[in-house]
Amino acid sequence: MGTVYLVAFVAALLVSLILTRAVRNLALRRGWVPKLSAHHIHRQPVPRLGGIAIFITIVLVAGLAKLTLLWLDLPLSTTPRVMRPLLIPSLLIFALGLYDDIKPLSARVKFGVQALAALLLYWSGFGKFDLLTKLGLPGAEWLALPLTIFFVLFITNAFNLIDGLDGLAAGSSLFSTITMLIVALLNGHHLVAVLTITMAGATLGFLRYNFNPATIFLGDSGSLFLGFLLAALALESSEKMPAIIAVALPIVLFGLPLAETSLSVARRFLSGRPLFSADREHIHHKLLERGLTERQAVIMLYGVSAVCGLLSLLLLRRESSSILIVWLILAALIWIGVKRLGYLEFHELGRAAHRAIEQKRLISNNLILRRSTRQLGEARTLLEVFCILQQAFEASNFDGYQLMLNYTTAPRDWLLEDESRYGQRRFAWYRPATSEMCASSRTHEWTLTLEMETSSRERCGQLSLYCRRSGQELFVDLNLLTTEFKGALADALARVTWQPRLLESAALPAVVSVLHDERVSHFGFETA
Repeated sequence: MGTVYLVAFVAALLVSLILTRAVRNLALRRGWVPKLSAHHIHRQPVPRLGGIAIFITIVLVAGLAKLTLLWLDLPLSTTPRVMRPLLIPSLLIFALGLYDDIKPLSARVKFGVQALAALLLYWSGFGKFDLLTKLGLPGAEWLALPLTIFFVLFITNAFNLIDGLDGLAAGSSLFSTITMLIVALLNGHHLVAVLTITMAGATLGFLRYNFNPATIFLGDSGSLFLGFLLAALALESSEKMPAIIAVALPIVLFGLPLAETSLSVARRFLSGRPLFSADREHIHHKLLERGLTERQAVIMLYGVSAVCGLLSLLLLRRESSSILIVWLILAALIWIGVKRLGYLEFHELGRAAHRAIEQKRLISNNLILRRSTRQLGEARTLLEVFCILQQAFEASNFDGYQLMLNYTTAPRDWLLEDESRYGQRRFAWYRPATSEMCASSRTHEWTLTLEMETSSRERCGQLSLYCRRSGQELFVDLNLLTTEFKGALADALARVTWQPRLLESAALPAVVSVLHDERVSHFGFETA
């Protein structure tokens, strides 16, 4: 058997080298090159028909290898039905990709044809997704078909999605194919081993012209075809494995394309963009933004694919400790990768999760703000208004406020000279921890200023809320603050009775201050 494997690999490598070069030269002579678009990395048009060479190589060499095994009367496999059920669905996927390379199709058409290919695969009894049946779950047989279709479509399009840098999709599929070959040899699946070693030779020969700087691309005909084959073989190889291993193996094995696809779908969903739209936010784009060259980015992602392959082989030990270690390593790699790549969508998702954890605090602060709004509607003196404001903002993370009131109708005998001239009086509150700093400096990180306007459209002053610490979260609903609360405060300020003697003698908290020109003093304050 070893001789057959070696001959199949060498034959696939040589045939792929010859056919890839021939297809590339023919495409260049005939002008079969696509127009460049904004999301493309390369600057010169490059043929995208490399899938033709890979498809012909795999079908030709794998078919001859199978005939050789039959002629030598060697044991084929514990599951002899492998190549024939794959032929028609694979041909359908290749034809779909080839047509899409020449004349782009809509996502709906492509998914429809891919679903049909997965359905043909299921009807042939090959690669049936019956993992839930192994787990003994009721009604699992009804889920086998939709799960098979979903799995095949997800893996197929995952390899198509990572085809964005020279040699990336082909190299990633090569690492996955080598791992599948090892799994097939360990399980005695000789025909699966023949097919995977043929795929490895064909892909390696193609990489001679596809690695940076590439002179030919896989195109959809190549990436969809390789992804479909790998998805089908993953299902077939996991048929006699325990259910937990059968589920975990393809997820870990195809870690890079699955992570890329999942991240892309999540990013576009969170940002409100179409799920199938092209962009420059893929993993390889992020690596290029961080200063890596195309070759460096591809080699780094090759390393990720190799690690995923090694981790998937570790699952074959079927020990609970090994499975736990694999999942922990994979989760750590994903977490570090997302953090390093700096996706804004996931930063916002993290903030939303943090806010969800702090939701109880947010609700509590909003309730305080609503009670303060109701109390402002009942306030009759300026002193009551100040106490209500302090109560409302102490619960939030605001460091203080400044209230500038228009006193154009107030008695002039209790206004200071500068206040009579400008028709305003300023009051401020600071937290005790920051009052000393505030007294010596007016600087702050940010300020939110609200124009106070009553329900009768009369302007009565300004309320400025500020924070002196960067990155501080408020845990308060700004919509509530800038609508209901602001309106109630404006109406209260227009309604309250001016009581200068009360202001000068009241025992308000020491953190409440009155600003006279550029000087600060606490209640009771020193008159100027």
